[in-house]
Amino acid sequence: MHRDRPGVWKLRTRSLDLSDRPLVMGILNVTPDSFSDGGKYDDAQRAIDRAFAMEAQGADLIDLGGESTRPYSEPVAADDEWRRVEPVLSRLQGNLSIPVSIDTSKACVAERAVSLGVEVINDVTGLEGDPDMLRVARETGAGICAMHMQGTPQTMQDSPTYENVAGEIYEYLRLRRDHLLENGIEWSRICLDPGIGFGKLHTHNLELVRSVDDFHKLNCPVLVGHSRKGFIAKELGDPEKNRMAGTLGVTLALARKGVQLLRVHDVAETVDALRLFQVSGGLEGSCWTTLSGQGE
Repeated sequence: MHRDRPGVWKLRTRSLDLSDRPLVMGILNVTPDSFSDGGKYDDAQRAIDRAFAMEAQGADLIDLGGESTRPYSEPVAADDEWRRVEPVLSRLQGNLSIPVSIDTSKACVAERAVSLGVEVINDVTGLEGDPDMLRVARETGAGICAMHMQGTPQTMQDSPTYENVAGEIYEYLRLRRDHLLENGIEWSRICLDPGIGFGKLHTHNLELVRSVDDFHKLNCPVLVGHSRKGFIAKELGDPEKNRMAGTLGVTLALARKGVQLLRVHDVAETVDALRLFQVSGGLEGSCWTTLSGQGE
């Protein structure tokens, strides 16, 4: 298959322009146990205020999640997950100018969320965790992000093993892309995520960052969620160290390599760093200035 490198990502009722710069996806976890900000926004009003704050800071979209997928987290029932996200979505619907993504692997949560204005379904199981998710993805017309994960959140960090981490994940995402296409999901709606931190060791994560530009050959937008993750602290040699500077360093490397969507906690700092990186010439000579390519 051959297509140009995508310049837009088609969502449910709108499209995102991917031709000029990386887009910033702000993380909004309404959970008590997410790895970095668990409990910070599990009150609906605090979460709503945070969503509007991220919009004001320059986020291009917001990813709302009601179930933690950190290593060794416990699964949450669909009704409990929905009770966490519903009041936030109800308030944001019609009041937020940027699109909202729902971070869920449950088809019933995704379907209800779309009925409250959600534009994107972001599924860490690559739409494999719930057999009904393909139907929901097809019928709702939402943008779809399919991620790679080795194992489940309960097992993924026990002993992740690869012979060629980038090559194996590339092949997995190629097969998931083709499966989505075969099930009636348009190419223009598909985004792919190599799954930093999901069933990967420190060395695997660094290798994925170094080789992430290879994933453009799949001719779908690439999303990376690296923010504040353990491989950054591991590389810096201090698990207690503030991870913002390390996250921003990886952010700029990913931007240089053409990653179209960056999923982060610290929106204001990321937006500022990317703006100065771009106006200082950091994206010159990269795929942002060529926006062309050949893929499979």
